[in-house]
Amino acid sequence: MIEKKYAVLGDIHGNIDALNAVIDDARNKGVTDFVSVGDIVGYNACPVECIKVFRDLGCITVRGNHDHYCSYDESLDDFQPLAASVIAWTRRQLNEECIKWLHDLPYSKSFGGFMLVHSTLDMPENWGYVFDTLAAEAHFNYQTLSLCFHGHTHVPMIYKKEHDTIMRVEPCKVKVSFGPKYFINVGSVGQPRNNDPRSTYAIYSTKTREVEFARVEYDVDSAIARNRKAGLPDRLSLRLKLGR
Repeated sequence: MIEKKYAVLGDIHGNIDALNAVIDDARNKGVTDFVSVGDIVGYNACPVECIKVFRDLGCITVRGNHDHYCSYDESLDDFQPLAASVIAWTRRQLNEECIKWLHDLPYSKSFGGFMLVHSTLDMPENWGYVFDTLAAEAHFNYQTLSLCFHGHTHVPMIYKKEHDTIMRVEPCKVKVSFGPKYFINVGSVGQPRNNDPRSTYAIYSTKTREVEFARVEYDVDSAIARNRKAGLPDRLSLRLKLGR
């Protein structure tokens, strides 16, 4: 088996400055391959540029809720007004090639001995949020491999199921042992919400079977300037500054 070192990215949300910084950091750490738990677009000013980076990387990715709604002409009534307005803006930026690429993304994928999903494996198309062990329990019934990565909440977190016990563990380096199952939220590259403005992603080594989290500083002011030039709401810029 070829040994791999994967960078697992999530919730980029059109933030090209953060994405480029994370890619540089991952390469400096010896990453061999890139995969993603989705939401390439939405919230920030560079959705087309981020899609191009992912396609150039050959990055295996699954569909996030913003990827879905930005590429399908579906009702946005269930979204908060801020998110709905940015989705509508993003739709206008995407060309047919980008729309098709987003259309073709699967809801979940097994790859390299692990699984990828944006929200949960039990009902991935419903975009459920996992903030506690009760929400994680339904997911674990559908997780067939030891390791599954996800995103959606923008908050890095580890859920571990061993026998009938589910534990919530704060982000740390973890060795994936045989027997237990691990459901790991990799945090957000482009719009962190854990009170830390740095980008977060995870690195998984097939040699050591270890997952570790990486936090990366990037040019937040440049990202804010892009958003303001695009006419996006100032609240989005404040979120980048505060990391929440």
